[in-house]
Amino acid sequence: MTTEAPRHPLPPFTEDTAREKIRLAEDGWNGRDPARVAMAYTPDSHWRNRTEFPKGRAEIEQFLSRKWNKEHDYRLIKELWAYSGNRIAVRYAYEYRDDSGNWFRAYGNENWEFDEKGYMAHRQASINEQSIRPDERKFHWPLGPRPNAHPGLSDLGL
Repeated sequence: MTTEAPRHPLPPFTEDTAREKIRLAEDGWNGRDPARVAMAYTPDSHWRNRTEFPKGRAEIEQFLSRKWNKEHDYRLIKELWAYSGNRIAVRYAYEYRDDSGNWFRAYGNENWEFDEKGYMAHRQASINEQSIRPDERKFHWPLGPRPNAHPGLSDLGL
């Protein structure tokens, strides 16, 4: 359990609060500030992300720093899949380019578990990615949070 102030919305989640929590996470990740994003997790949070298993805020921050140093022009959309009590399941997609200018779209699912103060204690991610041509990109907004008018995953047929 964290000693920090509550991070709203808090569990148990309703459909509306689960959607709010997801959008806050999406906006944070689109901001690409590893230290800020890491603060959404408990100090001893456990992750599974592909072949990496960060534990705790310091490792999460290091992981995100590495990620966003190699994934340029990163843009992410998350969408609610299911929720119950203190858990939320999310599907997502993100696009980025590598150092050589090659574009990719990654698809995934995440299972989240929160403590009573609204901090994420567990994050399990499954991710697949494919290379895409620049003209196949679907996420077109200035870097930072996705504008409210930009379509979500279902609207984009993803």
